[in-house]
Amino acid sequence: MDEAARSGSVQSVDRAMFLLELLSQHDEGCRLSQLGREAGLSPSTTHRLLTTLEKRRHVQFDPRTARWHIGLALLNIGSAFLRRASFVSVAQPFLQRLRDQTKETANLGMADDGEITLVSQVPSRQIVRSIGRIGGRVPMTSSAMGKAILSTYPSEDIEQIIELRRMFRMTSHSITRLDALRLELETVRANGYAIDNAENRSNVRCIAGVVYNERAEAICAISISGQLDRMPAERIDQLAPYVVDTARKITAAVTGSAEKMRSM
Repeated sequence: MDEAARSGSVQSVDRAMFLLELLSQHDEGCRLSQLGREAGLSPSTTHRLLTTLEKRRHVQFDPRTARWHIGLALLNIGSAFLRRASFVSVAQPFLQRLRDQTKETANLGMADDGEITLVSQVPSRQIVRSIGRIGGRVPMTSSAMGKAILSTYPSEDIEQIIELRRMFRMTSHSITRLDALRLELETVRANGYAIDNAENRSNVRCIAGVVYNERAEAICAISISGQLDRMPAERIDQLAPYVVDTARKITAAVTGSAEKMRSM
């Protein structure tokens, strides 16, 4: 096989993966023309890639609405990751209890390529609640879980992430300067928890803590998220201890040693 053919094969795989990523952001499905525009591909190329993915059940086509959807085969792929990341299932009962204690949505996220990916969530029972999309990604610098994990990183790693992802203004409260971020992370280290003060979504406040592995490395973070009117600044002091305590209990469950957690 010549270089051009090899390059074409890699390009096709890359384009197909990009289509899956785009399609995952459309809960109601997406028409071929719109998906092609978002991917920057011609309708014919988009259709060819989608029909190939359809054969492997990675996508589905609904003829009633003429929309494409994520297919059932991807559930098996996603489940394989969750089985490998065993701490996710370990954390689930702790997240449920945290939701019940605080009455707010409990979340678990992992750092990946300078962003936080939402991996698990236990929604609040409140009528108006803050719910994210599993698999959704947010900047580390504007999320409580991201800042909680960043606070465990050395300065050079933080600077590399900023260089990679930069610091975008998601809301008027977002931190957009490295010196301000450094001060924020000092506060996180001192308090033992991080706050997203409407920095990623203008009407949502979050409180997050870090979960560690047996080598005292951050493997994920947990948080609670709620509407600003239910989580005013004065309620942070009431809710933060529940988050910190839950993170410590998950760490102890993951590492199998409560003593190890107390020494951190």
